Amino acid sequence: MNQFMTLSGTAAQQGGGMNMIMVLLIYAVFIVALYFIFFRPQNKRKKKEAEMRNNAQVGDEITTIGGICGRIVAIKEETESIVIETGSDKAKIRVKRWAIGSVETVHEDDQV
Repeated sequence: MNQFMTLSGTAAQQGGGMNMIMVLLIYAVFIVALYFIFFRPQNKRKKKEAEMRNNAQVGDEITTIGGICGRIVAIKEETESIVIETGSDKAKIRVKRWAIGSVETVHEDDQV
């Protein structure tokens, strides 16, 4: 009887180890799925926005993240800012490059 309990106890321990591996495997699959669902698309979107901001040129029509619409008249590389001209009275506003929300001007290079 004692030998039977020892053998069944060993089998239970081996089964418990397999269950633990399966649980860890399920968690790993879940974490990988979260990465592909949430983090990867967000990183791709950030790269695309950074590229759009860095490719903005003088003469482009832009909208800032605050909703100000205007045309770029100067780019100041040393301060990472741009000067935009808004409205018919030609008012000029200096904003940081990260504040560009969208560029409405389509360049021939972008159409490829």
